[in-house]
Amino acid sequence: MRAMPISKANRVLALAATLLLAAAAGAPPAIAANVPLPVSSRWKAGVNYKVISPAVPTNAPAGKVQVMEFFYLACPFCHALEPHMLAWRKTKPAYVQFVRVPVMWAPLQVADARLFYTLEALGRDDLVETAFDTLHQMEKQAGTEAVMVGSTPARTLALQEAFAEQHGVSGAAFVNAYNSFDVHVELGRARQLGRMYEVTGTPTIVIDGRYRTGPSFFRFRAGRAPRASGDNRTIELIDFLTRWVHDHSR
Repeated sequence: MRAMPISKANRVLALAATLLLAAAAGAPPAIAANVPLPVSSRWKAGVNYKVISPAVPTNAPAGKVQVMEFFYLACPFCHALEPHMLAWRKTKPAYVQFVRVPVMWAPLQVADARLFYTLEALGRDDLVETAFDTLHQMEKQAGTEAVMVGSTPARTLALQEAFAEQHGVSGAAFVNAYNSFDVHVELGRARQLGRMYEVTGTPTIVIDGRYRTGPSFFRFRAGRAPRASGDNRTIELIDFLTRWVHDHSR
């Protein structure tokens, strides 16, 4: 799914709003040192990744390189990339800070984002992978991504609450977290980040607020490499770019 493009003026407003949210959360954003454009015979700017100019501040701790994944739980392409991301997260360098941000384009993505942040607020990050797999199976059966999303907000809450209860979360605890101020703040922050980074497809990976990439940067046409190859190359490119930033920021 693709979102509408964002104007440069709106991008500036989104950046300002996000910096205020970060400051309010007690995590002042940082701008990494000036990093030269990566040099590689394999990876090309404008082909395999896009350079974000100017670079966007991140709130990564000193010495860390942030990798931010934009996604939504019902996205089939995110689900296809997820096993590769899981394997990478187990072996990624200690200097890499990984964060996930759900996109907020339409009611489907907003519902997925609220489920994601509610599970985080409950300390049940383990259920994020379960939700990924459950939604994927439901989509295959229903033939649509619009699963676990009702015709009204109350119906959506009921469907998601039922999912949580099936996996050991009390309904009352889920509803409290779902309606909490913390989840509301995270949803607003996610919306601003998506606008600021001009995310128009998922999964999208942003490295250090400087480079944007993802499987869509690798073409999948007849006679070309299968999708799994593009997912693998995405991981390899993430490793290259994070290492480059780390080595050239000191």
